[in-house]
Amino acid sequence: MNPPANTPVFPSRLPNVGTTVFTVMSALATEHHAINLGQGFPDFPCDRKLIASVNDAMLGDRNQYPPMIGISELRHGIAQKIKNLYGHEYDADSEITITAGGTQGILTSILACVGPGDEVIIIEPAYDSYRPSIELAGGKIIAVSLEARRNERGQVASYEIPWDQLANAIHSKTRLIIINTPHNPTGMVWQKADLDRLAQLVKNSPALILSDEVYEHMVYDGAYHHSVASHPELAARSFLISSFGKTYHVTGWKVGYVAAPAALTKEFRKVHQFNVFTVNTPMQYGLANYLSDPSHYLNLPAFYQTKRDLFRIGLSKTQFALLPTPGTYFQCVDYSALNIPQAKLNEAEFCKWLTTTVGVAAIPVSAFYEKPTESGVIRFCFAKQEQTLSTALQRLQNL
Repeated sequence: MNPPANTPVFPSRLPNVGTTVFTVMSALATEHHAINLGQGFPDFPCDRKLIASVNDAMLGDRNQYPPMIGISELRHGIAQKIKNLYGHEYDADSEITITAGGTQGILTSILACVGPGDEVIIIEPAYDSYRPSIELAGGKIIAVSLEARRNERGQVASYEIPWDQLANAIHSKTRLIIINTPHNPTGMVWQKADLDRLAQLVKNSPALILSDEVYEHMVYDGAYHHSVASHPELAARSFLISSFGKTYHVTGWKVGYVAAPAALTKEFRKVHQFNVFTVNTPMQYGLANYLSDPSHYLNLPAFYQTKRDLFRIGLSKTQFALLPTPGTYFQCVDYSALNIPQAKLNEAEFCKWLTTTVGVAAIPVSAFYEKPTESGVIRFCFAKQEQTLSTALQRLQNL
């Protein structure tokens, strides 16, 4: 459809951006009454205590603008949590800012430090907001890809950090390196040795780090989440981003935070005050109250590991090849060895077929790359009720 004659036409700031695959697959799932294991959100309710805390704040007339940087109680609670978990002490007043979710924290961090021509390294497959955020800042994207390790049947068995490529990509024009652990979509988790190696690569570089850690409390099998906050050399040059939406099953609330050294936070807040200014007041008070009980996030690994294990046991009865899932609430599988004609489809077409015919929606991992990168791997979300997962598994086991 052509625009009306009186509508001016202007160059798009994001000419290559269309509707995201998450929106497309969710709409397709709704249309075909499929079980949506594509988009990453829970289908179960949050703790009623959290709802009550927010309700109390509303009834207590906590309904006007809060401070631009977020209420003191929440910022101090976050600072204490980070200190307890990772040993780093952020100043709650000058180094922690409440954001409208993790994605806003990512965009604002990038806009604060990246200018036209600055190079930003991302590691693909990458969360889909990284690229447009860099483009809006005028930055140049330098993408390196995780190394896919394959088994004897040629199926993807795991992903590894491409250290040689990463080292070669870092130089004097590198403004920012974006890392994500636990990693969406692969579920890979960075280890302490990985942070040590990254610190060595940037030691003599002016590069900053943006560490997307929104799945920090979803690390399994007794393992430990290694945050940049736990590494003094990296903490000194990093924006650390996390999300209450992921942690407390309230993705629709869109509340997160960014922790960074005072000098970085100063620049971050210059942008933050004009693209968001501040974040929902009663929810901040409710979250501050809820955060005061550490069990609400310390028990999360066991909660999600139960779901992960149920889902993996069910998938083991299919022809899918399961990739490791040490973190996040995503399970990746390789479908290339399925004994059906559709196994020859590319990832996007396979996911559409899976949604419309089998009745289970998934996300193609190829959607997390800029250029088509087909590996026969798709991503399921297991942040669902047990009945939802069981019904999905019954359908997948019939393949």
